Amino acid sequence: MDVVDRRVLPNDFAMTAWRPRRLRASQVMRDLVCETRLDLKSIVYPLFIAEGHGIRNEVSSMPGVYQWSPDRLAGEAREIASMGIPAVLLFGVPDRKDDLASEAYRSDGIVQRAIATIKEAAPQLMVVTDVCLCEYTSHGHCGVVENGQVLNDPTLELLSRTALSHVEAGADMVAPSDMMDGRVGAIRRTLDSAGHEMVPIMAYSAKYASAFYGPFREAADSAPQFGDRRGYQMSPTNAREALREVELDIQEGADMVMVKPALAYLDVIARVRDAVKLPVAAYNVSGEYSMVKAAAKMGWMDEKRTALEILTAIKRAGADIIITYFAKDLVRWLQEG
Repeated sequence: MDVVDRRVLPNDFAMTAWRPRRLRASQVMRDLVCETRLDLKSIVYPLFIAEGHGIRNEVSSMPGVYQWSPDRLAGEAREIASMGIPAVLLFGVPDRKDDLASEAYRSDGIVQRAIATIKEAAPQLMVVTDVCLCEYTSHGHCGVVENGQVLNDPTLELLSRTALSHVEAGADMVAPSDMMDGRVGAIRRTLDSAGHEMVPIMAYSAKYASAFYGPFREAADSAPQFGDRRGYQMSPTNAREALREVELDIQEGADMVMVKPALAYLDVIARVRDAVKLPVAAYNVSGEYSMVKAAAKMGWMDEKRTALEILTAIKRAGADIIITYFAKDLVRWLQEG
């Protein structure tokens, strides 16, 4: 009696030809036919820069992620560069806040000084700066507030001033994340008129009002003091709207577009990738990072396998660039094979 009942097969050809497992039989073969590859060349590592001296504060909700003071940043930048990570994304954590986010666009602000430090310590690192006001405003919102409302157009000038101050300090690329209408165009005009037409803009084009940002708000001290950000960030229910946001940012001069968060929005990444010819970035955000770290700490999940599966899924969905707090871990994991 046959072990395999041949009656369930369409014909004998199936016994010799239908063998997908042939290409899974060894690691060498699996590597050879791999469709999606993770590599460091497409990774951006976020950094939080805090006022003060001698600061290296671990974020309690994000194990392995730190706030750095500018004087401690040089050593970290050199280490990042030596590991082969090509780019960093900077967030400022100022010690003074006001209604107009004046620390965001000061020539000697926290991010502006951090840019100079990194460029001196590790000039090969690409420095991208987050352009937003929420870390710098006393109310924690991403724009000018009047009578409890976040005003769109008055915010554009402050965002443009912030972007210009970052570029004048040496930033290689700016990344507006505020989700105000028209901010890409306003920043593009400001940079061009100041002679910085070659500095690219990576727009947070489809940024959702997500619960996955929770740990970030501790790291950046940026929680809103009233209400929430659903009046300007996108609803998690909408995917077609993301394509419209992306289209508008491209029309205004964006050089790259981003989907944020990544893991819960793989479908959006795929839709954007299919719709545009520009590079697509995806932000593997703080909550996505922290839940893996927490589950691994409890012994519920294998951190390496889980994180690599998530990052691979983001890449497979169509992201050309992945912004992730796993960047240093990824270096080690790729070396381990």
